[in-house]
Amino acid sequence: MSSLCIVGAGAAGAGAAYALRDTAIDVTVLEKSRGVCGRAATRRKNGCRYDHGANYVKDPDDRTTELLYELGEDGLFDIDQPVWTFDGGGRISEGDGRDEHKFGWTEGLTQLAKRLLARTDAEVRNGTRVASIDREGERWSLTDTEGGGHGPFDALLLTPPAPQTAALLADTRWDDGRLPRLREAVGSVPYRTVRSYLLHYPFEIDRPWYALVNLDKEHDIGWLSREECKPGHVPDGESLLVVQMSPAWSTAHYDDPLEESVGVVGETVADLLDDSTLAEPDWYDDQGWRYAQPDRAVTDVVSEAESAGLFFAGDWVVGEGRVHAALWNGIEQGERVGEHLATSVL
Repeated sequence: MSSLCIVGAGAAGAGAAYALRDTAIDVTVLEKSRGVCGRAATRRKNGCRYDHGANYVKDPDDRTTELLYELGEDGLFDIDQPVWTFDGGGRISEGDGRDEHKFGWTEGLTQLAKRLLARTDAEVRNGTRVASIDREGERWSLTDTEGGGHGPFDALLLTPPAPQTAALLADTRWDDGRLPRLREAVGSVPYRTVRSYLLHYPFEIDRPWYALVNLDKEHDIGWLSREECKPGHVPDGESLLVVQMSPAWSTAHYDDPLEESVGVVGETVADLLDDSTLAEPDWYDDQGWRYAQPDRAVTDVVSEAESAGLFFAGDWVVGEGRVHAALWNGIEQGERVGEHLATSVL
């Protein structure tokens, strides 16, 4: 039986495992966190459930809708309220054309990876942070930060954000001229940094929209959404705003203590929504995403290593920082891995 190691259990990694569900390939997934789905993350606090990274799964071409329903309709919803826009001066305008589908789950976006992986025989090893990679003959072995060994494997698929993947390639022992080119190409992918704030209020915020997005990139807030629009996420009579600050603001204030920065964020939200009561939430939370979204795709250089069983997947491979983009790239790369291993056996 052929074997594959997938590093990362985000949408891309879970998609790749799902693509190989009906094959004889033995799949092992190494995931550094305790959960799955990467930046499509869900957290629970004070009776609320909220998606504090990616906000929903978009479907630009209907194939995502078909897949999500195949994974199970229980708890699946499509957000009804629209997305509106605002500019650098805080002027809010109706509609931005993003309303084809906005899928989520009552139990949170992590359901995407959970449901994909549940339909596979893949072994997921959580709490396993990869430290180095070795090429031994025709196979790949990995060592984690605790000194544990994994492998050898016939193929390796790396799915972390490009900067983290580049760091792994820097700790890869493989005497091959392709490695320096891979490190350079992957390491050159630029990323936007985003700091998310979660602001809770013990009252309802009555607005005709689900979310607001800043299109001219001139406001300190990049995205603001009402988590109570998602069934099962916020108790009746309460509100929870997901506020994702702009990349420029987030980079400048990434390490500011939460207790200090949340006041500024609250005032900025109150000003944008013209409601002074929003300046002081009764509780709050935050999450920094150092590598939130890629600004462009990696070059085709990454495909050069496929003949050696080394593959890459993620939103940075296609250059679109969306959950569906990572998902389908993972599925497509999983299929390529399957073709490679089938050919290798022959």
